[in-house]
Amino acid sequence: MSNLWQRYSSLLVLAGVGLVALMLSIYIVPEGEQAVVLRTGEPVGTVNTINGTKGAGLYLRIPFVDTVRRVDKRVLDLEMTDEEVLSQDQQRLLVNAYARFRIVNPVRMVERAGTTEGVRTALEPILNSVLRQELGRRTFQAMLTAERGSALAVVRTNLDRQARQYGAEVIDVQIKRTDLPDGAPLQSAFQRMETDREREARTIRAQGSRDARIIRAEADAQAARIYADAFGKDADFYDFYRAMQSYDATFAATDENGQPKSESNIILSPDNEYLRQFRGRR
Repeated sequence: MSNLWQRYSSLLVLAGVGLVALMLSIYIVPEGEQAVVLRTGEPVGTVNTINGTKGAGLYLRIPFVDTVRRVDKRVLDLEMTDEEVLSQDQQRLLVNAYARFRIVNPVRMVERAGTTEGVRTALEPILNSVLRQELGRRTFQAMLTAERGSALAVVRTNLDRQARQYGAEVIDVQIKRTDLPDGAPLQSAFQRMETDREREARTIRAQGSRDARIIRAEADAQAARIYADAFGKDADFYDFYRAMQSYDATFAATDENGQPKSESNIILSPDNEYLRQFRGRR
């Protein structure tokens, strides 16, 4: 009886040890994570990577020998808040930017950065430097136009080149806000922008006035040609037409603006040359 109990006790102990070993051997990789298996500090396998063949699920490892390092598979953010940048036109700008990246090579990330926070720590000064360098080639006004998009594309390319060293891929770089510092520089910039806009408005008005004079001169010349052509074709009709215009302007009850004329009397001799069209041409 005693031997039977000892046998059962041994089996229970072995079963317990086996269960504990199995629990220590099993690890689960969810869909939002990727894993790197390290054996004595060296990577020996990966699970659920972006370009890998093993997907998420349940896996086995050698207890006390293999270590599993978990790496976020989702898109991560890198924030850069209110950094001062000097533009090409010597404007001090406060830039609030961010980048989005993901880990595409977890083995390299584990070897060179350790964790995703290590990647952030490594990329933050690089983003700062690349952004300063690129915005320093452009004016503040250019950053308010479509040129801003091309500048950010260059920043993303340069930052992605550096991020590959840490197993990361930069997906996007955006500027949330570009502003001038408060105080005298901001007020000075506003005054300079206002002066530039006033100068531009004066230039546009001068060009419009010049174009108006040209159009008016061309219209007067064309009218003179028409009158000359009309006089050359029928001098009598031209003389009659001009006389009727003169009579209308002289004897009309209203002026050219449609306002009533002041009452006045005009006394002319019946044989006055001005009235010859009323008598018929002689």
